[in-house]
Amino acid sequence: MRCMIIIKANHDTEAGVMPSEQLLADMGRYNEELVKAGIMLAGEGLHPSMRGARVKFSGTARQVVDGPFAETKELIAGFWLWQVRDLDEAIEWVKRCPNPTGAESEIEIRPVFEAEDFGAEFTPELREQEERLRAEIARRN
Repeated sequence: MRCMIIIKANHDTEAGVMPSEQLLADMGRYNEELVKAGIMLAGEGLHPSMRGARVKFSGTARQVVDGPFAETKELIAGFWLWQVRDLDEAIEWVKRCPNPTGAESEIEIRPVFEAEDFGAEFTPELREQEERLRAEIARRN
């Protein structure tokens, strides 16, 4: 199963405070463990929301809202994409993670939808399209 591991933002990450050299080294070692175990598919830190935007949808209307965004506890500071056996394995790996902010922090684990999760609505034609797009992405990377 694939999971997105979401590192929640806090006041410091939203203020653009960069991680210490020690935290970067600790995270680098942790990422090496994830890669060697064949779990890590991707992972990145994100700039503060003041450098981002949101697009709100209402029917056919679109409204762009520039950051920063008020609810820091609802924002994301970084993420990993992992391939694990199950949620329990993801939890065990997250428990081994260095504290991502050095202070109060939270990491959320969310399973990624797979084709079989969509049921009959995901027709053979749509599955073929999805496979074709994934192959194209892999080719470009």
